[in-house]
Amino acid sequence: MTKDRPLYEEDQMLLEMAGGNEKPLDYFYNKYSSKVYSTAISYTKNEQDAEEVLQDVFITLFEAAGKFKNDASVSTWIYRITVNKSLDFLRKKNSLKRKGVFSSIFSRDTGETIIEPVDFVHPGVKLENAEDGKLLFKVLDELTENQKTVFILTQIDGLSQQKVADIMEVSRKSVESLLQRAKASMREKLEKFYPERGNFKKNTSK
Repeated sequence: MTKDRPLYEEDQMLLEMAGGNEKPLDYFYNKYSSKVYSTAISYTKNEQDAEEVLQDVFITLFEAAGKFKNDASVSTWIYRITVNKSLDFLRKKNSLKRKGVFSSIFSRDTGETIIEPVDFVHPGVKLENAEDGKLLFKVLDELTENQKTVFILTQIDGLSQQKVADIMEVSRKSVESLLQRAKASMREKLEKFYPERGNFKKNTSK
């Protein structure tokens, strides 16, 4: 990244939005909404929640357009907003669970699940069968936030480690280390709880 990057077309469009012009928002939505949604649903595992994050991302993009510092690409900035909004959404949802708001799903006394949530299969992730996807995303939830983010962005969204480093504002070596730990943790959990599903070793090592 360089702070003296030339002003590209998308950067200029952000400046126009910062001045109150709403038209560029259509361009950004048409170009990036599918990518934002794909990332969001990897975190939320729920279509309605992913749609909520999607809307929040583009509202934020419009309202914060003037804060873009031109020290990274616009796509990197949009991914960064998406990751932050997705994590914020999960923190808020988990907080509500702890407070007993979802009493129809979680026991007020023990916090244990009363109704088992529907197993999630990412619409854009093609594994050998649907059951693989369900188990993969169950284990993904047990990772730390940074490990989860690195795994989602590199292994599901297909971004390069350098791109992910730019999004997370860390070094590429940090991304590589987080990814290795994420894969090791996922393999360990999958092999422990689902020993018959040895094919996960290759699914988490791509």
